[in-house]
This record gives sequence, structure tokens and C-alpha cells, in this order.
Amino acid sequence: MTISPEFPATTPPADAVSFRTVDLRGKGLALAGLRAAVPRARHQTVADAEQRVLDIIADVRQRGFAALSDLAVRFDGVDQEHPRVPAEALARALDELDPAVRGALEESISRARRFADGQRPRNIDVELGDGAFVSQNWVPVARVGLYVPGGLAVYPSSVIMNVVPALAAGVESIALASPPQKDFGGLPHPTILAAAALLGIDEVYAIGGAQAIAAFAYGADATDAGPALEPVDVVTGPGNIFVATAKRLVKGVVGIDSEAGTTEIAILADSSAKPALVAADLISQAEHDPQAASVLVTDSEELAAAVRAELDVQAAATKHSQRVVEALSGPQSGVVLVEDLEQGIAACDAYAAEHLEIMTEDAAGVASRIRNAGAIFVGDYSPVSLGDYCAGSNHVLPTSGTAAFSSGLNVTTFLRAIQVINYSRAALQEVSGHIVSLSGAEDLPAHGEAVTARFAEAASRRK
Repeated sequence: MTISPEFPATTPPADAVSFRTVDLRGKGLALAGLRAAVPRARHQTVADAEQRVLDIIADVRQRGFAALSDLAVRFDGVDQEHPRVPAEALARALDELDPAVRGALEESISRARRFADGQRPRNIDVELGDGAFVSQNWVPVARVGLYVPGGLAVYPSSVIMNVVPALAAGVESIALASPPQKDFGGLPHPTILAAAALLGIDEVYAIGGAQAIAAFAYGADATDAGPALEPVDVVTGPGNIFVATAKRLVKGVVGIDSEAGTTEIAILADSSAKPALVAADLISQAEHDPQAASVLVTDSEELAAAVRAELDVQAAATKHSQRVVEALSGPQSGVVLVEDLEQGIAACDAYAAEHLEIMTEDAAGVASRIRNAGAIFVGDYSPVSLGDYCAGSNHVLPTSGTAAFSSGLNVTTFLRAIQVINYSRAALQEVSGHIVSLSGAEDLPAHGEAVTARFAEAASRRK
């Protein structure tokens, strides 16, 4: 594996993109080697955040709203008596929403609803024999807590992505939390509030970070300043490493969607790709956060060079140039040079990107071969930005390689599959001998006796 900076001969200017290269050609790496080789952030890990998050969770569990108030001062610079957002603030935010933004949100909601409605799995009934029925019924959880991040950007789209599939699943109690904003009187950003109001969500809290996840998981008792926050069954939503760590630590107390941390994009491209589009899409995700990851996987040195040139031009021209340059120049970003398409697919599966774009010949065919990704965007006209806002898909997706074993937010996140077993006497008797044999093999004879007792009682009555 060869890792080199973009400008090996000179020191780049402060505002230039240092998009490093990881050269996998000729290495013959298997999965473990590929996972170690692809760009990942090294400056902070979940382990670094864990103790801080554990302390926050313990504080919220012990002191409830008092802890949340102290943490709002500490992290957000906001004094609050109670984090519940008043109904009038929600109504006012919707009334004052820019009509163009409202129209865009309504279109996004419409498309997300159509996709979410199509995701709901059907109940099934299987007859395994005369009088032997097993069913599976999908039942929504009772209550969910949805987290919408704040920080460097405003995410009304995340309100949609969290709320719409929960509603489609049939969840009846929905609470939403987003960080308090000093510039808006200690409330979440008004566009966040407007999106919640547009979707009919009236239980909204000005709580950010790991403390919001803790509050959802364990609840908080009522105070003189406001009502209790009841604990939830499932917590969903994206966030930074502290939010992702908090979700991992409360998993088991509540269900979670995935550990959705700082955003990432990988683009698998060959010589047919358009450098300007590749660069634009890498920048679009780098814009989120200085820790965002933007990775190009290609077998074309010419494309890699052309994309680097485009990155310098486009990064300098974009609004959040400093943030973009920092993200693109970090250890989490860079070009991965591969021998061919086969190694490129293997590298992408090892990386397991949150967002994976395919910009190759026969992009749809290549996309069908990918096993690990939160979402796959096929061809020149399906950029990640489309999925962020208006594709109809969900943008709350697994990050940091967790797409290898977890899925993006969807309707089934809010559903439980309950199995129903209904056997008649004759149907049970038909398999009773097998049950006795297996219970004996496992040295659990009472299991078999619980079956034979049903027939022994009837035999006794006949004597």
C-alpha cells in the first residue's frame, strides 16, 4: 500500500486541497487488508468519545431535566427552564416559512411517503399441516424518539426522513429533538420547527447531542417548568460521533436505526466518468463537516488527476470553502487507485460507504454487484444530493463501515415482527414425538413433558 500526499514536492497553500492517494494496485489485498487500507478518520474514534458520552448518559438518568439544562448551557450556550418547544413557536415557524422552502419540503414529503408506504411488509399466514398455523404480523412500536442534528448546517430534510417512515409504520407517539440555538431564543432552528409542524409533530424538544439520545432512552420526570418526557421504544436519526456513540450505548434499552455518524461519500468511477461531476459530488458531502469523508475509487490515473484539478477550482469557489478543503485534505478522504473494476468493487465493499455513487460504464450492472452500502446512486443523474432531499429514499444511513451489517432508516425500523402460533390438538400430536426426541437430545426433558402432559390427561380420563 502506497500513501502519498497530493503535492509531494512542495508545501500546498493553506487553501489548496491536499487529496491524498492510496495505491492498492499490485497489492493483492483480501478483505481485511482492504478495510485497513481505505481512508478512515484517525483523529477521533468511538473509544475517545465513549467515556464522555457515558458521563452524559449517567447525568441525564440521575438528574433528568436539571442535567439537560446544565448541558444546554455547557454545549449550546443556552439557558432553558424546560426544553419542550411551545405549540405557538411551532405554528409561528410554519407561518413564517419561505414559500419556496415550504413547497420543496412538501414535494420531499410526498415522495418520501410514496416510497415509505411501499416498504411496509405484508403479514403472512402459513399452514404447515391440518390445524397447524404460524403467522407473522408486523406491529408498530408504541413510541419513537427522532433526532435531527444542528451544528454547522440546518436539516429540515432530516425531519422528513425520520418522521415519514415512522408515520407510515403506524407509530402513534412521536417525539423529536434538535439542538437549541442561541440565535433563536434557545429553540431549534425555525426551519426545523416548521418541518415538524408541517408533518403534524407537536412534541418537539430543544435538546442536542448525546443528551437527547439519553433523554429519549430513559425519559425525564415532570418539573414545575413543564411535563415529563416519556421514554421511547426506538431512537433514530443522524448525528456526530457523540450521537452515534450514545445510540450504541443505549441500544438494548431502546432500539436504534444505526450508528449514523459524520457523513461520507465514495464514488466508484472509471475513465468514462466526468471529472467535474465527480468533484462536485465529493465537495457536496465535504460541505457538511470538516470530518466528512469523500473518497474516489478508480482505476484511471488520468481521471484521478483531472478530479484533483477540479477539486482545487470548485472548492475555492464554493461558499464553505474552508470546511470543504479541511474535509478533503483529511485522512478520511482521498483517491483509492485500483487495478481494475473488480478490485474497485472489492474496495467499495470493504469501505461500505454511507453513500456510494457508481460512475462507470454499465453503471446499473456494476451497482447490482455491490454488497455493502447504505445507499447506491447510479449514473450521472443520481447524485447523493438527490437522495439528501427529493429522491424519495431515506438519507439516514449507516456510516463508518457499518453498512456492511446494518441498513438505512426505513419503515421496518419502527415495526416488530410478531410470530403467532396456533396448533390444534391433532396438529400438536402429529409432531409430539419429534418434540420429545429433541428435548431429550438437549437434556431438557420438561419441554417434552409439557407436550405429553396434554395427551396423558386425556388418556387418564378415558380409563
